[in-house]
Amino acid sequence: MSLADHLRELRYRFIVSAIAITIASSLAAIWYNQLYLVLMRPYLLAVEMLKASNPNLTASTVISGVGTPLILALQVCVVAGLIVSSPIWLYQLWAFIVPALLAQEKRYAMGFLGAAIPLFLLGVLVGYYILPQGISVMLSFTPSSIPITNLLEVNDFLKLTLQLMVIFGLGFVMPVVVVGVNLIGLVSAKQLAKARTYVIFGTFVFGAAATPSTDPFSMLALALPMTLLYLAAELICRANDRRKARTAALEAV
Repeated sequence: MSLADHLRELRYRFIVSAIAITIASSLAAIWYNQLYLVLMRPYLLAVEMLKASNPNLTASTVISGVGTPLILALQVCVVAGLIVSSPIWLYQLWAFIVPALLAQEKRYAMGFLGAAIPLFLLGVLVGYYILPQGISVMLSFTPSSIPITNLLEVNDFLKLTLQLMVIFGLGFVMPVVVVGVNLIGLVSAKQLAKARTYVIFGTFVFGAAATPSTDPFSMLALALPMTLLYLAAELICRANDRRKARTAALEAV
């Protein structure tokens, strides 16, 4: 394919993904109130956890600004649409890569989707469920010796929640992308092994920089699974390189 053909293909995949996300976001707007309650649940759990150790803790949620409720609703619906439509846009990502693969390697398309979609959703769930612990860590620094009321802006909190869920989802998908790059032939298992130390260090740096809550619990919850998934991806790439070497040897004979 020429560069112009690649650009047209990329535009088509992007438009299909954007339409899928838009439709899913529009459908999510129907259940906006239910989604709002689900996203606020980590905050309520964190407050309950803290009240066990600090009964005097008072926390309230507020919304500031006239246009904030609308922006808040749009953010919640778009992220919900992004999550719900993940099978479609992940497939479009793979479909854009497929033309670069050999015919015998295209059968891995279902394997890519079968791994990427569950991992993305798993990352979203992990980000959601570790959030109460991260919130409780941050709110635990509230002095208990004097009466203080924590005023939490709902838009900031939900923005933090949505960012954390998407970051965890994308972080969990990265090892699948590594395997896909190996299938194309752009990187070998030996190169991955040489870069292992730097990648593990990078995952912890990424975990610290990418998690908006800035607490160590969230960083470890993202960095440790990403490290294990990278090691698993390295093993898969090694097996794939051995298979390619055996196939090449047989063809040479």
